[in-house]
Amino acid sequence: MIKIHCLAYSRAIRLVWLLEELGQPYDLIQYERTQQFRAPDALQNVHPLGKSPVIEDGSLKISESATCLRYLVDKFGDVGHIPARNTAAYIRHEELLDYVESSFAEVCMGTMMPVLQGEEPSETARKSLRAHLDYIAQHLAEAGLLFGKTASLADIQFSYLLANLDAKRFLDDAPRVKNYWRDLQQQAGYRAATKAAGPMAPDF
Repeated sequence: MIKIHCLAYSRAIRLVWLLEELGQPYDLIQYERTQQFRAPDALQNVHPLGKSPVIEDGSLKISESATCLRYLVDKFGDVGHIPARNTAAYIRHEELLDYVESSFAEVCMGTMMPVLQGEEPSETARKSLRAHLDYIAQHLAEAGLLFGKTASLADIQFSYLLANLDAKRFLDDAPRVKNYWRDLQQQAGYRAATKAAGPMAPDF
């Protein structure tokens, strides 16, 4: 059985979402954050960098949420969460799946971190976030998700950052992305995951 090492309010909830939609059993091992909102020392016994998520499948241990998501669809032969391979949509999906953490996350943190420290984000940070939210909106149809009605891996990957941005009202000026986030929250897998592992964003 897959083990998910899941820190509260973390990216690991993405993996719970996918396994819930796949109908696959999993062992959820949860960790509370410290008073400083950091990962507890116990996670260093799981990963040398104290990271979450980490999944274990027998002797195999994997971190990085995009890698974990890809591993799970391959392991269970799932084709419902990715576009058909060898298509333009599949290539675009893979690009967006990697974009979330390789590019978008840094911009989100540049905006969020000052707020969490009681400061206002710089205009440079706000401008960068607006540019990225506009970029995401360009990949969305007038309604719905990235590649149809069912959440793809890329949709699941976006969820964590959108949850945190919306919690601090950074999506209010990006109505298409805000509606996208609303639609993601209606997915059965999202509802099941947050019921099992708690919300993606704290009540700031």
